[in-house]
Amino acid sequence: MTQAYVLTLSCPDRLGLVHAVSGFLLEHGGNIEEAAQYNDPVTGLFFMRVQFGCAQHDHATLSQQLATFAQPYQMRWSLHPTSQKLPTVILVSREGHCLNDLLFRWKSGLLPVDIRAIVSNHRDFYQLAASYNVPFHHIPVTAATKVQAEAKQYEIIQAEGAELVVLARYMQVLSDDLCTKLAGRAINIHHSFLPSFKGAKPYYQAHDRGVKLIGATAHYVTADLDEGPIIEQDVARADHTDTVEDLTARGRDTESQVLARAVKWHSEHRVLLNGHKTVVFR
Repeated sequence: MTQAYVLTLSCPDRLGLVHAVSGFLLEHGGNIEEAAQYNDPVTGLFFMRVQFGCAQHDHATLSQQLATFAQPYQMRWSLHPTSQKLPTVILVSREGHCLNDLLFRWKSGLLPVDIRAIVSNHRDFYQLAASYNVPFHHIPVTAATKVQAEAKQYEIIQAEGAELVVLARYMQVLSDDLCTKLAGRAINIHHSFLPSFKGAKPYYQAHDRGVKLIGATAHYVTADLDEGPIIEQDVARADHTDTVEDLTARGRDTESQVLARAVKWHSEHRVLLNGHKTVVFR
């Protein structure tokens, strides 16, 4: 029976890498269905994503053969069966537009994820979670309880086998320790006014300054607040007739769309880390 896989890899650039990878797949019965590659002239690294079908070997055998093949090239690689949806946990606070959008897309079959739990520092969305039959965990967070709260959050993430954690407008700063534990598998979304308009009510600040563009940024979570590798961004036009409510509504729509695209590309293994940047094979 043919199984579909996605192979992603990066390594120092050299002649013949595309030929070597395609030759390896041919030798092991792989039929390439989609392929993309990128050579970064600045870092000297080569990146590649290949989707292929294979009936000759199972996942374990292919992984073993890939490990041997990759070693001389100093490759960092991963192999994912496309039939396996990415186990996901969502963190949220009191703004539910991104959460609601992700849940709807997931249930509509538009996102290849498996949402296993929702964790929040407020109770606002327990009924929404229940309507999608997703376990809801209320974990209050204060300065005094932050360490214990994050320990509970991480326990849930581990227990659910989550390979992706989405901060869907989760308005708490994660500790350096939790950021390290979730490196490369936690995605955050925020408005694009940073660093100009920090703190509360950024859309009020933007309206007061008469901005002409609003937008959103989705990025991987790092210990540097809101400075992780960017996955996706988008903007929407604004003008002098827009009220604060107009800007807020348009901003929330943009945030939801940008986050959904970032989650989709990550869960389809289209995003590869390139230092403090990303390579996205859309």
